[in-house]
Amino acid sequence: MSKTINTHRRLVFAAAAFVLAGAQLALPAPALAQSASALPNVAAPGSQALASFKSIKQIDAGDLNVGYVDEGPVNGQVVILLHGWPYDINSFIDVVPTLTKAGYRVIVPHLRGYGTTRFLDPNAVRNGEPAALASDVVALMDALKIDKAILAGYDWGARTADIVAALWPQRVKGLVSVSGYLIGSQEAGKQALPPAAEQQWWYQFYFATERGRAGYEKNHHDFAKLIWKTASPQWQFDDATFDRSAANLENPDHVAITVHNYRWRLGLVNGEAKYEALEARLAKLPSIAVPTITMEGDANGAPHPEPAAYAKRFTGKYKHELITGGTGHNLPQEAPRAFADAVIEVDHL
Repeated sequence: MSKTINTHRRLVFAAAAFVLAGAQLALPAPALAQSASALPNVAAPGSQALASFKSIKQIDAGDLNVGYVDEGPVNGQVVILLHGWPYDINSFIDVVPTLTKAGYRVIVPHLRGYGTTRFLDPNAVRNGEPAALASDVVALMDALKIDKAILAGYDWGARTADIVAALWPQRVKGLVSVSGYLIGSQEAGKQALPPAAEQQWWYQFYFATERGRAGYEKNHHDFAKLIWKTASPQWQFDDATFDRSAANLENPDHVAITVHNYRWRLGLVNGEAKYEALEARLAKLPSIAVPTITMEGDANGAPHPEPAAYAKRFTGKYKHELITGGTGHNLPQEAPRAFADAVIEVDHL
């Protein structure tokens, strides 16, 4: 079914939105801009199940040896695509060809705890705090000698892109962020929500326990599939599509980083001292001034903020797009044409 971009969406749990976005008060609703995708907004399930990236490169960057895709013309405008949890780089398998054909150089890194990305120091803290992931992106850009890039992502990847755009705006030409402004803090994460909103975060409380850590370590394949289904209830992915991504969860650091991330959000564990200054800045919910397009699927089953809760956080050129037709949480993989079009559009916003 062809998906189109609309300017109206159904309401979901607003309270969960405020924790994700770090907002304490609702913001006035913006006039949502309309956009029409020039290409059909559909993934090709048959080819997607067999598709793979040409190669995975490796480079030392900051604390990590990063595995990453690097496709497209070497002198093209750089786009960095950032995946979420519990997904992987294959969320962008149908996005990358569209962007490279349009002349972009596309970088898609495995985040820490995924795929072939490894810590350089075997004794390093397996830290999943937001400032650490954002610092990884800046370190990768430095290692690849990329001065400025368009950043685009969803879930953990959107939060990471938001942070880089807020703290290092000179490194970001444009931003595409699924579910908008996701910068938060430990203090915001401690705030109680209504029961229905808390229920959506069941896995966060599960990970807070040793039982949850052991359960995720033992069952992360089935756990991830459950999250995929609940976060994208109308996405009819097949086993081959899921297994292709699940293979990249078999990283020795994946469980530790996942558990640390969610425990850190609740203030149950500390981060690293070297990120304290960055987290202090993020706790003030800094505005994002770079050109930005935020996106949302009309069938996102994961906790996410409403556009009205975050629109004023974006102080530069800005528009919001709603993708209809049953699009869930993994928007780049479910609606690759719309996502790629947004990246191209933000380059000229």
